[in-house]
Amino acid sequence: MLRNLKSRKYRLIGRQAPQRSPAMAGKKVLIVYAHQEPKSFNGSLLKITVEELTKQGCSVTVSDLYAMQFEPRATRNDIVGPLHNSKAFNYGVETWEAYKRGGLSKDVVEEQKKVQEADLLIFQFPLFWFSMPAILKGWMDRVLVQGFAYDLSKAYDGGLLQHGIMHFCGVKVLEPHISYAPERVSEEKRKEMLTAWSQRLKTLWKEEPIDCSPAWYFK
Repeated sequence: MLRNLKSRKYRLIGRQAPQRSPAMAGKKVLIVYAHQEPKSFNGSLLKITVEELTKQGCSVTVSDLYAMQFEPRATRNDIVGPLHNSKAFNYGVETWEAYKRGGLSKDVVEEQKKVQEADLLIFQFPLFWFSMPAILKGWMDRVLVQGFAYDLSKAYDGGLLQHGIMHFCGVKVLEPHISYAPERVSEEKRKEMLTAWSQRLKTLWKEEPIDCSPAWYFK
């Protein structure tokens, strides 16, 4: 059965309301989730994240890319209306021009709105060939377009191109949380991994952003 899910709002029900931190209450969190199986280890991490941040008083939205059947391909279909240059298609130029005139496709605009409203972005995914799954890379290609996420006129101020996708787009980046090879360890070890993530979530808002600049940049 196909589902037409643009996002999922998760709320805890049937439980006594927990004590909420005034500093966390009202914070908006967007989780961009890229895994096919809800019963997977990634699914368990997602469940813990939603429950813990909801307990803290946050409003949590999940973009479940596989459940949404999110289109990962960056194509002409992302532009509504006439092209800026119909003779030679350039995705970067066309999406920039479309963004300026409000001409991006509905699904892209909806994801951009979620990003704009979020105080915290969490990208949840397994590593495929030492990188993110193609569906998540497609989300970044289509959603984080010029004009919305970055301005190339300032791209070389401070060497931003060396700092990766998120820092390049002006996002303050926290230390990645990596669970190594959960499919190869014991059930007890997987539980320890889940507990470690749950504990980190309790103090996540107190963490300082990491320095995304590579060491060689300062030499």
